[in-house]
Amino acid sequence: MSSSRDPDRPWTWSWFTWLPGEGITLAWIVLIHVTSIVGLVLYPWPGLTIALAAYALYFLGGLGTTVAYHRALAHKALHLHPAVECLLVAFAIFNGSGTPATWSANHRNHHANADTVRDISSPRIGGFWWSHLRWLWQASCSPVDRWAPDLNTPYWRFWTRAQVPILALSFFGGLLISPAAFFWLGAIRLTVSLHAQCFVNSLAHMKKGVAPGEDSSQNLASLGLIHSFQGENWHQNHHAEPNSARLGRGWAQIDLGWVLIVTLEKLGLATKVRRPN
Repeated sequence: MSSSRDPDRPWTWSWFTWLPGEGITLAWIVLIHVTSIVGLVLYPWPGLTIALAAYALYFLGGLGTTVAYHRALAHKALHLHPAVECLLVAFAIFNGSGTPATWSANHRNHHANADTVRDISSPRIGGFWWSHLRWLWQASCSPVDRWAPDLNTPYWRFWTRAQVPILALSFFGGLLISPAAFFWLGAIRLTVSLHAQCFVNSLAHMKKGVAPGEDSSQNLASLGLIHSFQGENWHQNHHAEPNSARLGRGWAQIDLGWVLIVTLEKLGLATKVRRPN
């Protein structure tokens, strides 16, 4: 860690410079990438059953992040039944999305300071790689007691403590099945999930021809596939109405997260659902 680094310009630091306490984040990211590469070399195709299982976990984790973390917790766009919320939060942590409190705090901070030097992950300030990955270990974490005090409770702190054993199971659990399952259910799935989420911070905020002070968010239909059409790629819609539980607009903008929300609402498992104006 260099003593000459500029604390106000962390995007100029070496990739391998991290804030106190964030070395574990960098180590985790390196671990899943290196393990993924090894896995793809040894098992470029794990078999249909394992591939489908990996995708199922990836898909459920994505729903946990978009419906529970993003729409329900960070923006209060709906209220989930506690049992559904618990399940979706577990899926999100299992998919490597971090803890509910920290995720929500960082996301609220992002919306409050979008496209400014105070934005925790803006590509307009630090470039693509800063917004895509480096901020995860080089930006000061948004204080939960300031940005998400509603999640600074014993219940949500439990999920923070539970993150390590859940991630251990996520990474190593495939060993109970086979070597190929170890790589595909673990590191490969986690690496794809990481980049899918990070593209929202990077590419979805790299709209061309935007003047300083204007919104840089954009809808990217091309990201729909990696997001399993769960709606996070409609990012300009989201910034236009951040408190709406629906990210897609109309039938052409597929938003399976919204489909799940409407289904849960009909079953009485989601209430106070906010719709776009």
